[in-house]
Amino acid sequence: MSGVLTQQKNQHRSLHFKLARFYFIYYFFVGAFTPYWGLYLKSEQFSVADIGILMSLFQISRIFAPNFWGWLADHTGKRAQWVRLTAFLGMCGFTAVFWAHGFFWLFAVMAALSLFTSSTLPLAESLTLAHLAKTKGHYSRIRMWGSLGFIVAAVILGFLIDFSGIKSLLWFVLAVQITLFGLSFTLPDPKVAPHEHDHFSIWQVIKQPNVIALLVGCSLMVTAHGVLYNFYSIYLSEHGYSKGMIGLLWAVGVICEIGTFMLMPKIMARFSLKTILMISLVLAVVRFSLIGLAVDHIGWLILAQSLHAATFGSFHAASVEVITKFFNGRHQAKGQAIYNSVAYGVGGTIGGVAGGFALQYFGGQKTFMLAAIFPLLGLLVIGFGLKLSQNQALGKNQPHNQGMFR
Repeated sequence: MSGVLTQQKNQHRSLHFKLARFYFIYYFFVGAFTPYWGLYLKSEQFSVADIGILMSLFQISRIFAPNFWGWLADHTGKRAQWVRLTAFLGMCGFTAVFWAHGFFWLFAVMAALSLFTSSTLPLAESLTLAHLAKTKGHYSRIRMWGSLGFIVAAVILGFLIDFSGIKSLLWFVLAVQITLFGLSFTLPDPKVAPHEHDHFSIWQVIKQPNVIALLVGCSLMVTAHGVLYNFYSIYLSEHGYSKGMIGLLWAVGVICEIGTFMLMPKIMARFSLKTILMISLVLAVVRFSLIGLAVDHIGWLILAQSLHAATFGSFHAASVEVITKFFNGRHQAKGQAIYNSVAYGVGGTIGGVAGGFALQYFGGQKTFMLAAIFPLLGLLVIGFGLKLSQNQALGKNQPHNQGMFR
């Protein structure tokens, strides 16, 4: 009996390693792309408004593409094969960037890239969560490796660009895309357990007031982060910060995020999910206000970046935990796709496009201070609109929730 248990633990450990490795490389791509792609576009002489439109293609594609791939994954039960296909098509789409110059060419290339790359993660998320439901693993312990990948890429690439120029970004990202495609072949398909909402149609789940409140609250939080992801590096560069220092400031936020992911089992055991969401939203108001008010003071910027632990880390972990309580079983991949579409698609698009025009006409400081309004609105929506039962309010570590993901 002990031999069987040991073998099972080893199999689970091997599976968790494969999942963690995939997250590391996927977010290695994000850590290269998010902080520096706007700077590459700026080097191509685009205006900040044009950059806002181009960067927002990733958020726009998240509104539509993940839902299509999520439906395919749930309908066929073959999540892993769709992860492989989207990773391959994303890699192919990126290669065209070496020849694309001018707004409309880059628009076409980035639209193709974003169409597939934005779908890889929600597919991988649903695959991961289905595996963890069987192995009793904790999502945040896997996801923190993605954060580590982001840090490594952001720091290394910041100094690499300072040394060899912004064009080195293209080769760096291509190498990561090729690696990601290779690792997609190591991900096995899970067996998805039935869920209590399986007899509902997907629309019956979506139109529940609690689901609507959560999705709206999440999209408001991500709207503020859309400004951050698209323009934070440009904002700092305009205030005299080097690429290496910009990379380090991004790394500070993600290091704190990793700490939060490591502590999430204990945090969720002590606080309700709604409380975690609301505290995270309050700290987001503080964070974006600090970025706008204290850009020339490195100490305040470091403090603002450390709050990424809450504005992304704990908020994302808690919101996905709540989403999973409503979408699971045959709706799992679709639920992850809807969450990504509404929160990161709609919210990110509004933040990215509006932030570009705001930066151009009002300047960076006012833009980031205005961004603080969105998590404040999210706080009101979550506070008054999200009502969870006692079981739904609890996190992963509670006995009732062994089949849920975080």
